[in-house]
Amino acid sequence: MERTFVALKPDGVQRGLCGEVMKRFEQKGFRLVAAKFLQPSEDHMKQHYLDLKDMPFYAGLCKYMSSGPVFAMVWEGQGIVKMGRMMLGETNPADSKPGSIRGDFCINIGRNIIHGSDTVENAKTEIGLWFKAEEFVSYTPCAQTWVYE
Repeated sequence: MERTFVALKPDGVQRGLCGEVMKRFEQKGFRLVAAKFLQPSEDHMKQHYLDLKDMPFYAGLCKYMSSGPVFAMVWEGQGIVKMGRMMLGETNPADSKPGSIRGDFCINIGRNIIHGSDTVENAKTEIGLWFKAEEFVSYTPCAQTWVYE
């Protein structure tokens, strides 16, 4: 099964959307295999967003992401990276469709409440940055046979 990294940003946490995001992924049929609630350091966020280091918003993004608590999660399921991105919506909420997380809960790109890995390769890198091997749980949900053939 494929894995992806999803994190509720400080604005999503402050708005009380952790449960709603979890609910949507669970209802879709994906399995939560790791989660933690923390306030990351600015250095951690600089490493996480290293691919954006040359962008003019990089410093502000890293500072913002370390300004409050983040709810970091690893979800597992068939095609989850692509499907997870579809569930999140576009980076700019103005371009997101209703029914997506950003389409339903966001207005401004600087407060788009959630991060999700954009490729399988990036998911592996991000998961490794945020979680240790012993922080994962392995289980088979009782509904799994009703989700997958």
